[in-house]
Amino acid sequence: MEKKEMLYEGKAKKVYATEDPDCVIVTYKDDATAFNGLKKGTIAGKGVINNKMSNMLMVMLEKKGIPTHLVEQIDDRNTIVKKVQIVPLETIVRNVAAGSFSKRYGVPEGLALKNPTVEFSYKSDALGDPFINTSCATALGIATLEEIDTITKLALAVDDALIAFFKELNIDLVDFKLEFGRYKGQIILADEISPDTCRLWEAGTWDTTKHTSLDKDRFRRDLGGVEDAYEEVFKRISGEE
Repeated sequence: MEKKEMLYEGKAKKVYATEDPDCVIVTYKDDATAFNGLKKGTIAGKGVINNKMSNMLMVMLEKKGIPTHLVEQIDDRNTIVKKVQIVPLETIVRNVAAGSFSKRYGVPEGLALKNPTVEFSYKSDALGDPFINTSCATALGIATLEEIDTITKLALAVDDALIAFFKELNIDLVDFKLEFGRYKGQIILADEISPDTCRLWEAGTWDTTKHTSLDKDRFRRDLGGVEDAYEEVFKRISGEE
């Protein structure tokens, strides 16, 4: 399968048409952004790591019965995926208070939540991805109630699977962002799962004032060691030295 015209370029990926109308090729970039694109930079090798890591996790989730867009990895930076219609809702799942959640509710980072939370934001760069609730999403025709219910159930299933998976790697899954798409009448997991979209902390450090971040927070907060953190997570997932 070969790349045809570019259909879309986002902050972290490019999407190309193929000869198959049901498939596209996603190319992962090294570009890094934060704060809705206000902060920009480059993380060397990020595209390769995120492509490989996301595909490994998608394979794992498929085995757990969670439908994904993954078809086949072509090479280090390129993957064939199902051509979905993205539901313009970013789904955020949280297990531990951190980031904007801590600021919004005035609670310390590292506070273990009594249950996972599921939040939605309206996927719109122009509007800054504002938070949105179910009734507003259905009123605006962004998604149906049935779709939102399916997305919520899938997101929590992904959370359960990822918590267990990362625990074996001595990593705590603090929170993460997912995107879902419509494909032939079904809601399936799309986009990526990586240190770009997950907040990952070294196990046992999240309940201290100086947790060890293994994710894009190292870029957001100018903590340094960004490439090393991405490589460390990938090394644990892949078993590569």
